[in-house]
Amino acid sequence: MKQQPWPRSLMGQMLLAVAAALLLVQGLGAFLVYRAQSERREAALIHGAAFRLLVATRKPEAVLGRPGTGGPFEERRRRPRIERSAESPLRTQEARDRAAENELEEILAEQGVFTRDVVVMRRKLADDPVAWQRAQRRADMFRHHPRSPDDTVLIAGIRPEDREEWLVARIFVPPGERQIVLSLIGQTLTIYLVLVAAIAMILRRITRPLAALTGRLEQFAETRNPDGQLEPQGPDDVRRLIVAHNAMEGRISSLLDEKDVMLGAIGHDLKTPLAALRVRIESVENETERDRMAATIEDIVRSLDDILSLARVGRPSDPYEHAELSALVASVVEEYEDMGENVELGETERVALPLRPTWLRRALRNLMGNALRYGKRARVSLAREGDWAVIRIDDDGPGIPDEQIAPMMEPFTRGDPSRNSETGGAGLGLTLARAIADQHGGSLQLANRRDAEGRIAGLTASLRLPLPSVRNPD
Repeated sequence: MKQQPWPRSLMGQMLLAVAAALLLVQGLGAFLVYRAQSERREAALIHGAAFRLLVATRKPEAVLGRPGTGGPFEERRRRPRIERSAESPLRTQEARDRAAENELEEILAEQGVFTRDVVVMRRKLADDPVAWQRAQRRADMFRHHPRSPDDTVLIAGIRPEDREEWLVARIFVPPGERQIVLSLIGQTLTIYLVLVAAIAMILRRITRPLAALTGRLEQFAETRNPDGQLEPQGPDDVRRLIVAHNAMEGRISSLLDEKDVMLGAIGHDLKTPLAALRVRIESVENETERDRMAATIEDIVRSLDDILSLARVGRPSDPYEHAELSALVASVVEEYEDMGENVELGETERVALPLRPTWLRRALRNLMGNALRYGKRARVSLAREGDWAVIRIDDDGPGIPDEQIAPMMEPFTRGDPSRNSETGGAGLGLTLARAIADQHGGSLQLANRRDAEGRIAGLTASLRLPLPSVRNPD
């Protein structure tokens, strides 16, 4: 059996598909938003550094003035925010931000400041003493929590064409990545909750009546006589489906009832004259002819019983009973042993499961009777195979050609001449046994048994019944 995708329900698969689609779309959107905000922040950092460097090149006395003796705000105003250095701020083996360098150079050139060298890099706050001291002074001045040593500082240095010294600007990089990620995660979760909840409500309105309809169909297939009718519910399309099902179910039930009444009448009307014939043949003086006529009447009665049983097997009136299968098989074997038939009970395992004993005995009798009729002996065994209880009946007959095995299951089909054409019967034994197996949720399989040389050594009939773990009978 092909494994179904997980989850198996329509609602589960729809919600999983919607969730996957939302994850893909929202993930792409979140990536684009994150990149746009990151680019905006990077541009703000570069423009801030460019502004400071422009002011430093045009009014060096205003930004790089001498420290005064005023208060803290005057000291802050006069404290240089641009560092002058004879050496490049770039350290050995330190990575340069080439894209930022090109952007900074373009901004300065647009403002008429041309440079010989431009360097931009990022550095941890703890690794840059100048920035670390400035961060500590700011924390003391404004009495707020100091920056973390793991924070990042952007360092931009230029060497103008008209100077030999370097001008270095330091910009504290705000820790914005975490806030951006948290914001996007919160937005995604909100969209998930709203959309998934709405879709779940819609799907539940659709799947609930479909589940009820499925249960109704399963009940009808099992009993063919469910109580009442299914109440239409859900969207209009589903309501129309339920109404159509109710009409179809009612028509099928009426046809089945008419069929049962008709078959019952036929059985009664035929058995009555057959009983009268039994009485009349007793007046036949020729014993040989009398026996032939009696045998013919018995064949007709058996065929009629098989036809009526096949018609009723789809609508059994007796309920399931929890029974021990090995004991039932052994009792049927004992029946044949008491009649002196060559039936042997092989290995069996104790298997208890719900079944209809009367019908299952009928199926076993048909299979054992065929084995005795065509193979002269029957060997019966019972074993557990996974989730199945398997009853095997082996004979030593000529078997069935492989291409004829499937047709042999059809009604009124008898074996080919190689299987003794004088054995009688209407060709309903295997059909009835298969119908009884289907009634229990199982199956009937026929297979030729071959010897070491590949020749057919007999036929094996396997009656497979599901264990309680895989089926829930009424």
